[in-house]
Amino acid sequence: MSARRHLMRQTELVDRVRAYDPQADESILNKAYVFAMQAHGAQKRASGDPFFSHPLEVAGILTDLKLDTSTIATALLHDTVEDTTATLDEIKNGFGDEIAALVDGVTKLSAIELFSERTKQAENFRKLMLAMSNDIRVLLVKLADRLHNMRTLAHLKDSEKRRRIAQETIDIYAPLAGRIGMYNVREELEDLAFAALDPEARDSIVKRLERLDAQSGKRINRISELIKKKLAENGVEAFVYGRAKRPFSIWRKLEHKQLNFEQLSDVFGFRVIVKSVEDCYRSLGILHRAWPAVFERFRDFISLPKSNGYQSLHTTIIGPENQRVEVQIRTQEMHDIAERGVAAHWRYRENVDEHDARTVKTYEWLRDMVDLLERGDSAEEFYEHSKLAMHQDQVFCFTPKGDLIALPKGATPIDFAYAVHTDVGNSAVGAKINGVHTPLHTPLKNGDQVEIIITKDQTPSPLWERFVVSGRARAEIRRFLRHAQRDQHVKMGHKILEKVFTDEGYELTEKAISEVVKKLRHSKNDDIYADVGRGALRAHEVLEAVYPEIKQKTRAARRPARYDGPANGRAVSIAGLTEGIGYKLGACCHPIPGDRIIGIMVPDQGVVVHTLDCEVVDRHQDSMADWIDVKWKDHALDVLSVARVLVRVKNAPGALGSVANVIGQNGANISNLKVSARNPLYFEFQVDIEVRDAAHLENLLRALRVQASVEVVERVRGLNSEDASPEAQGVLI
Repeated sequence: MSARRHLMRQTELVDRVRAYDPQADESILNKAYVFAMQAHGAQKRASGDPFFSHPLEVAGILTDLKLDTSTIATALLHDTVEDTTATLDEIKNGFGDEIAALVDGVTKLSAIELFSERTKQAENFRKLMLAMSNDIRVLLVKLADRLHNMRTLAHLKDSEKRRRIAQETIDIYAPLAGRIGMYNVREELEDLAFAALDPEARDSIVKRLERLDAQSGKRINRISELIKKKLAENGVEAFVYGRAKRPFSIWRKLEHKQLNFEQLSDVFGFRVIVKSVEDCYRSLGILHRAWPAVFERFRDFISLPKSNGYQSLHTTIIGPENQRVEVQIRTQEMHDIAERGVAAHWRYRENVDEHDARTVKTYEWLRDMVDLLERGDSAEEFYEHSKLAMHQDQVFCFTPKGDLIALPKGATPIDFAYAVHTDVGNSAVGAKINGVHTPLHTPLKNGDQVEIIITKDQTPSPLWERFVVSGRARAEIRRFLRHAQRDQHVKMGHKILEKVFTDEGYELTEKAISEVVKKLRHSKNDDIYADVGRGALRAHEVLEAVYPEIKQKTRAARRPARYDGPANGRAVSIAGLTEGIGYKLGACCHPIPGDRIIGIMVPDQGVVVHTLDCEVVDRHQDSMADWIDVKWKDHALDVLSVARVLVRVKNAPGALGSVANVIGQNGANISNLKVSARNPLYFEFQVDIEVRDAAHLENLLRALRVQASVEVVERVRGLNSEDASPEAQGVLI
């Protein structure tokens, strides 16, 4: 929108709302219009337009979706709390609790100090999901807000900021629009983001489409008329229209199928709107009799609707003029939902009719996300799970009783088990797919009947995280393992503290630990033991918190030790060892600066340093006398250390190269790589990476996890490290 163009007047906005809602409250709309215009005052956008033009355009987008008065008012007000001196209390006093709650849901967490841009993004997303779980209109306003921002993205001068906003759009907001059935919004968001992220690729496709259009002339109109005529000849009245697909949709298909543009024939899509469900199936039969159907390109979303309520028949035919075309057949009601998604039948979540199966299914995915939030995962874990869930197509499987379970593409029986019930997932020991015993990591296909075999003695395996693809399954596995490990951490922490206190001539008492609980603002003693057991707190820090007077004595007693092992040719420094004692780093767990570590005295070898969660440490719990409480010295961070990482990527060209690029771009270096497994779907490898410290490694792992080709990334710990000899592990032999 240019600054020279007039702003939409109050009367224009009111007329647009009253056109579809004659009962709309005109006074609320007028009041919100004036309040927002005055609040934003002389503020300007990057384009030079008045800032008020933005909330006004957002409101206009929502009138196209035929939203109610409160939502339109929220659109006008949505930036006032964040970008002006207006407060939420003013909104509440002037417009009521409902609109205030909507405005608050859309407002970012801008006042919160967060550790990183990624964490800030994750926390904002978490807040948005919570708000939209109470009222889906929060998401509708947010999507309209993002759509207008993307339409005007080119006016931002900061190229890096443009890329970040475009990437967030394609990762989160476009899939969210698809999730609630707003496919037009999703496609426009994707295409606008594509223009910002890869303008050369998009321009190339646009030019090819223009050439194709010039060659085909009015082909789309001719094909539409021929389809309409063929249906009419067989007694079906239909409205038919067609269009070329958007550039991003074509680009995604070219990448996915590894084709060039000339090989891609189905660049046209046609929609057939008929009067009834019966006419949908009749039309399908007529088209398949008239023109050859393309094998395996038929989908029935009427009998099996998508999770967002979308219904339609999809088929591809070698149609009129020998042109391969995709056809979607639906009723007008289905078309409204396909065009406007949840906006076509929005309602408060608490007012959802529990007996309306379609509506319940539409909101099921949102409830699953809220369940994940309530499980206590970090914001970043939740953000990762949500992206995973939203980006994948679905497969439809059945229980032995015939109940339908929708899962992400690539899902396994473990994903299926957790979709049935958490207890079923936690107790799964095997599965039958179509009556045949099958490994739990087997990918499921459409139409599979899945029976989960359970036993009370089974518990989730950490290995399951490698092959599950649904956010729910991953969150439940992690949640169970966290609870199961807590008891072990408490027990181990108690033993570590008992030894450290005894070595310094003190007795470990619950009363002493209670004092530490108060200082650290924990709730109970077990929290201290658990923190020590899992490495979040050093035993000597607890001791010094109880007896501050020993702090200097402890420091004075410690002298440099001798490093006996290589760390890529450079020595790392460990504090807490007696002068002259040799030490080396355990090859089983590859400790790096920033890890919580423990030293184990091995006869004739000196001290072997392990991470506290290494399996070798578990084996030495009964010989606590061999343990030494050690830590990294500050200048240990000046050298690079080697961490071992397991990576699983899709078995596709360029997958390994993308991993290597990410590692290099993040300031790390590959020192060794070994492929451990490979099949038609994926290949798995262990890679040794030189990093500065644990924080550097964690940032690298996060960067790898968001790559499209990467399925699993995790650090290798314990005895599964292939080159770890008993001596390197510090095992007593």
